[in-house]
Amino acid sequence: MKRIGIFGGSFNPIHVGHIALAQAVLRQCALEEVWLMVSPQNPLKRNDADLLDDGLRFEMAQRALEDVDGVRACDYEFHLPKPSYTWNTLQNLSKDYPDYTFILLIGGDNWAHFQRWRHWQDILWHHDIIVYPRGEYPGTINVPLLPVSSTEIRERVRKGESIEGLIPAKIESLVRKYYG
Repeated sequence: MKRIGIFGGSFNPIHVGHIALAQAVLRQCALEEVWLMVSPQNPLKRNDADLLDDGLRFEMAQRALEDVDGVRACDYEFHLPKPSYTWNTLQNLSKDYPDYTFILLIGGDNWAHFQRWRHWQDILWHHDIIVYPRGEYPGTINVPLLPVSSTEIRERVRKGESIEGLIPAKIESLVRKYYG
């Protein structure tokens, strides 16, 4: 069975912290790949006014990951009903890829509220979960977290400030264009 890590998020936009985290988990947890699952709608964040179009976020994630071995952008949830419930995504992935084992990657902040997720017991029963630390919330693995956030990047772009080093250089012009 091929072990695939599923790292879901808005990636609004993708940044160096997302990529470094995915690479660290890939190495530490003996995964074949990590799929950054670009989510069209997080059910716990239904009124996100700053959420860029799905296709544009996916385009930036794809481009950012072109030269990153073992990590790829995935638009699988774009073809599922909205909002994007992780349970539904994992159910469909398991049917479509029967030779793969899917491991869920989530932040400690999400883990602290995991009981709010739809069918959370079913997820626990059928899938391994890797929890990375986030803020004051601990994780099950020790990975370096870079002090960068998509919100900060969007704010910097709006203010005309530098975003150098916060995102891959190859998508800087797109981030400025789409969030400016």
